[in-house]
Amino acid sequence: MDRLRNYDIVFSGQRNGRHEFQFEIDKAFFQLFDTEQEFTEPKIVADVLMDKHTTFLEVNIKTSGTVNLVCDITNENFTHPIENELNVLVKFGAEYDDSEEDVITIPMTDHAFNIAQLIYEVVMLAIPMKKISPNISEEDLEILEKFSPKDETQEEPQSDPRWEALKKLKDKN
Repeated sequence: MDRLRNYDIVFSGQRNGRHEFQFEIDKAFFQLFDTEQEFTEPKIVADVLMDKHTTFLEVNIKTSGTVNLVCDITNENFTHPIENELNVLVKFGAEYDDSEEDVITIPMTDHAFNIAQLIYEVVMLAIPMKKISPNISEEDLEILEKFSPKDETQEEPQSDPRWEALKKLKDKN
């Protein structure tokens, strides 16, 4: 966790109220995680707003920037804008627990909250499943349509009358 220390938000000693943080997210950030990315050249800014209360923290993470993706159709590189937002409630408890979607519990003894994993998730969720270049030509789309599998509707197979008779027996009991 030492390698992610740059992404700690220290709340201990801070007064109650709003506090703003900003993080530059680049290739080095994603190298901290042992996963393979589907993009290159990330240029992202994560704006973090922490609203400190006596018994909990409200954390809002907004990411914006660009990444380079490879088009699934033409295999050409293109720049894709990244924008996403996440709101999380951080409360204090006996031990760390992130089993709830929007609520994270951290130990009462902690003085800082590391947001690296949250920033990573916010960025990864902004990457589209289908990567289609905005510069794709009409010809490419026509060729793709020509060779795409067509939806063929299949008729429902007729049910076996023996099964229907058994179902009627089952329903009577």
